[in-house]
Amino acid sequence: MLEPFLSQLNSMRIVLASSSKQRADLLRSTNLKFEIVSSDYEENLNPAEHTFSEFVEKTALGKLNDVYKKLKNDDRKSDLIIAVDTMVAHNGRMFGKPKTKEEAVKCISELTQSNIPNSVYTGVVVWYKNKIHTFTEVTTVYMSPLTDAEILAYVETGEPMGKAGGYGIQGIASTFVSRIDGDHNNIIGLPLCRLALTLKNIILS
Repeated sequence: MLEPFLSQLNSMRIVLASSSKQRADLLRSTNLKFEIVSSDYEENLNPAEHTFSEFVEKTALGKLNDVYKKLKNDDRKSDLIIAVDTMVAHNGRMFGKPKTKEEAVKCISELTQSNIPNSVYTGVVVWYKNKIHTFTEVTTVYMSPLTDAEILAYVETGEPMGKAGGYGIQGIASTFVSRIDGDHNNIIGLPLCRLALTLKNIILS
């Protein structure tokens, strides 16, 4: 979708405000040229005060604003900044990145032993010419039931750490994800199709 506009986009200074290797790899697959600048934004929003979409969009906006401030005094100004935040919702609750193995075990147990699918929410914020473009993509994930022993073995691999909801669908977790409804890339952390459409609309506007 971006091919007709790549030369125009690649003449810009585009920044991905994320330290996620998975997001960077996904964005590189489009042949888009960009820089990576990590955000130091403190992710401290209260989930109880926001809808799931509001939470990821506001967190992504916080990341974007932090990186914008870092770059505003550069000799070459940024033309376009992309910031992203992803979290998992299940049974009315929000799940971020587990900080300990115990948290990861609890999280994976709830996701795989309830017979209720989880939903991956990714909020994307794009800054271009002092305008903000925002959207949320949602993908529903169905998981096969795991035993306690299987959950512990998965957590011991280390894969759940640093991932929203405690699982990475591009890794070992693919063996217990039975079905998804929506964008597979969204689960990894960057909904490429929706982002490409947003960038296309920005260029054509």
